[in-house]
Amino acid sequence: MYADQDTIRTILTDTGDTWAVVGLSNNRNRAAYGVAEVLQRFGKRIVPVHPKAETVHGEQGYASLDAIPFPVDVVDVFVNSELAGAVADQAVAVGAKAVWFQLGVVDEAAYERTRDAGLAMVMDRCPAIEIPRLR
Repeated sequence: MYADQDTIRTILTDTGDTWAVVGLSNNRNRAAYGVAEVLQRFGKRIVPVHPKAETVHGEQGYASLDAIPFPVDVVDVFVNSELAGAVADQAVAVGAKAVWFQLGVVDEAAYERTRDAGLAMVMDRCPAIEIPRLR
């Protein structure tokens, strides 16, 4: 329901290649680290967003979405569901084209707000699983 194949395909192939990955740090044990690596392998530019603003996978990190000094196309959300809605609202505010809530990240109200704002959105899915299926 929150991840139809047309929307997944659109986000992964037509929405743009700059992905802000919220929750991405240099912790190799976290899912965000591996997913960002897969996104890079498939030609996406990743932008780490984490309070530590670490450089990850060779890309400069930023403490928040609004600190990124260039447009982002997709906001990939690796924070827990209680925080995810605020991130989706920030994505709308910075002019992102799409929001992607990772596996286990669910906020139905945020999904509706984000879609109502005109952004494409996928919830409770992983782009590292979906992107190879498109090739």
